[in-house]
Amino acid sequence: MSEKLKIKLSIANRVYPLTIHPSQEEGLRKTAQEINKMVKEFEENYSVRDKQDVLAMCALQIASKKTQKTIDENNLNKSLEDRLLHLNELLKEV
Repeated sequence: MSEKLKIKLSIANRVYPLTIHPSQEEGLRKTAQEINKMVKEFEENYSVRDKQDVLAMCALQIASKKTQKTIDENNLNKSLEDRLLHLNELLKEV
């Protein structure tokens, strides 16, 4: 049984204490850094003063990247499936 790890992450100038599995630490820290970078960019490029609005935009951007990646992967899988079916038909003809 693995030990839990207590860490503190700072996101948008607020500290969040978490109890996690050690294997999650690197991913959580990198994600927190990515969010903080986005927050800074939104604050510098747009006249947004409310942290909640900035965090909502960060969440939207991260979620849309994930959704787009899933769509792209599904399209690629469909394309590969179609190619394999075509190749299979060609092989059957031979």
